[in-house]
Amino acid sequence: MISLAGKTAIVTGAAKGIGAACARAFADHGANVVLADVLGERCTATADSIAADTGRRTLAIHADISDEDDCARILDACVERFGGCEILLNNAGIIISGSILDADPADFDRVLAVNLRGAFLLGRLAARHMVDRGIPGTIINMSSTNAVVTIPNQLAYAVSKGGIAQLTKVMAMALAQHDIRVNAIGPGTITTDIVDAVIENDEARRTVLSRTPLGRFGDPSEVAKVAVFLASDYASYVTGDTVYPDGGRLSLNYTVPLREDG
Repeated sequence: MISLAGKTAIVTGAAKGIGAACARAFADHGANVVLADVLGERCTATADSIAADTGRRTLAIHADISDEDDCARILDACVERFGGCEILLNNAGIIISGSILDADPADFDRVLAVNLRGAFLLGRLAARHMVDRGIPGTIINMSSTNAVVTIPNQLAYAVSKGGIAQLTKVMAMALAQHDIRVNAIGPGTITTDIVDAVIENDEARRTVLSRTPLGRFGDPSEVAKVAVFLASDYASYVTGDTVYPDGGRLSLNYTVPLREDG
């Protein structure tokens, strides 16, 4: 089994959904985990549950990664409790609907502040920490298929994820000489609160399934498996890339017939 024993991971947006699944998967594979989220109580409950189930040490932090001081507080708490950080997963993200015709500039700024600026802020702090201590660490940014294809009324979200894809590349190139790998994960349609906000009715659900060759939504645990791989030595020669667990969506140039059980 892939081992992350002896390593400490920071996961943002870890209270629920993909972040919680990734935090649990890191712990399942031997890592201590710092969970950070604006949902403080739920983040603590998730951290406690992971610790109880896996026997690994966890730490929950109430923080907003769009705030530079909060980002510093996350890393400082990680170093104080566990001595250092070898893995960072920038997962925290929000979505606010709006097209180029009606998007509110304040909403646009807020989405980019969390989804993109937050990854830059915490990524920079973690990278400096790893370089200063000579840690051959790994940074994983959460992108999306919306970095490549998009939905017209999700302007800010798509722009933020496109930015994440490019941020990942430039980080990877700058940090390669320090043996720090930087990659991204671009999930397709995964059963999370964000997907619930986009898929408002059965017609929307059927539309999404019609462009998904595997004929189903993904589970957060399936994204978490990719995160574990990228964080591990099994991905030792992978950097600057984005892995897309998307059920085949990006390879498809047409819609597929819906399965009767879909």
